[in-house]
Amino acid sequence: MTEKRMAPTGILGFPTAPYNENGNIDEQALEANIQFLIDSGLSSIFIACGSGEFHALNKAEYQTMIEVAVAVANHKVPVYSGVGGSISEAVELVTLSEDLGVDGYLILPPYLIEGEQEGLYNYYKTIIQSTELNAILYQRDNAVLQLPTLQRLLDEFPQIVGVKDGQGNMELNLEFTQTIGNRVEWLNGMPFAEITMPAYKGIGFKSYSSAISNYLPHISRMYFEALMEGKDDIANEIYRDVLLPINHIRKQRKGYAVSLIKAGMEIMGFPVQNTVRPPCVPVEKEHYEQLKKIIENTLAKYPIQNKAVSNS
Repeated sequence: MTEKRMAPTGILGFPTAPYNENGNIDEQALEANIQFLIDSGLSSIFIACGSGEFHALNKAEYQTMIEVAVAVANHKVPVYSGVGGSISEAVELVTLSEDLGVDGYLILPPYLIEGEQEGLYNYYKTIIQSTELNAILYQRDNAVLQLPTLQRLLDEFPQIVGVKDGQGNMELNLEFTQTIGNRVEWLNGMPFAEITMPAYKGIGFKSYSSAISNYLPHISRMYFEALMEGKDDIANEIYRDVLLPINHIRKQRKGYAVSLIKAGMEIMGFPVQNTVRPPCVPVEKEHYEQLKKIIENTLAKYPIQNKAVSNS
């Protein structure tokens, strides 16, 4: 059980699920990915979530990824696992995660069904009441809570420490932040969250999940600090030079939100092949070369000052 009911803040690390030549989880590559994120100053590790291809993992692989994350983190930063699927599977994964020593979990949208608010309430309730671990709710796709439902859950379950938004409904987000305030941490979980962070910052979001940190963490750090310190000229420059060009590639194919991370990591020399499991597709050669050029230009203009960047 986590002693303090606090969600991770700042830049949140979401490792990938690297595969070897046989298509199995490459544990050494995963260790390197997680260690790099920690050394680069990210505040936390969210393992086997969207970037980690939760949808494509079997239970043994899921367990392996959590075991590696917990071992590498070694209490230096909190580790959160992704849970979801059917309600029975989600509870099973929470129990497994707790047994393996995670600090909390992120509840991913349930499969396919778009339930009524009462159905979503009961889905979350069943999962959360099964453990004392910290829980973070994820607003996305077919799982979008309205204000009364979220308030009901927060009133009943102190385990809920954060709400991650991947929906982009700013009117609803404003309802949340202006009504609920700092009862929870508000996390920007939009695909390529740096792109939307200027808008989210303005309504009370101070944390985001960073895909680009898997290969350019110093850029995410520079950008985050510029935003938080009101250095708009620096933030805008990074936005134009780096973030928008990469985001343009990300939008070319469905599933690039996952596979583009691995392509970037491979370009930067990490032992991660540009491979993903269906239904995602690997990055096409043309887009791969475009990303490579962007990274080269980025490193030329914004060189890495230190191998490890401290978390402030």
